[in-house]
Amino acid sequence: MSTNTSDLQLSITTMPPSRPADYYLCALGGCVFIDFDRQEKDLIVLKRMSFDGYGCCTLPKETIPLNKEDSMFFKECFRTKTLDQNRLAKIIKQTAKDNKEFLWEDALKEYKLLD
Repeated sequence: MSTNTSDLQLSITTMPPSRPADYYLCALGGCVFIDFDRQEKDLIVLKRMSFDGYGCCTLPKETIPLNKEDSMFFKECFRTKTLDQNRLAKIIKQTAKDNKEFLWEDALKEYKLLD
């Protein structure tokens, strides 16, 4: 897999009611699913990531949210259903890095979600 941020092949997706979240993204052709929630102060926070070959990793309440600017951009992507692949990939990689203590580092490395 390439480390180019645009190669994450991000798309908006849906999940069943048993996997509640406010926003859902699919990456790398369905190998990775990334769920986000709206948090207080209108920030976006990573809720869970699932990886082929690893399973689903649900993050605790102590998760570090996206900053205000990235949260606004993220919500706009979903509102308009237009994904800026490069910028969104950078945001996802940053939130994975910020919260890597709660995620499986070997999965993040395998799927090139850590720079």
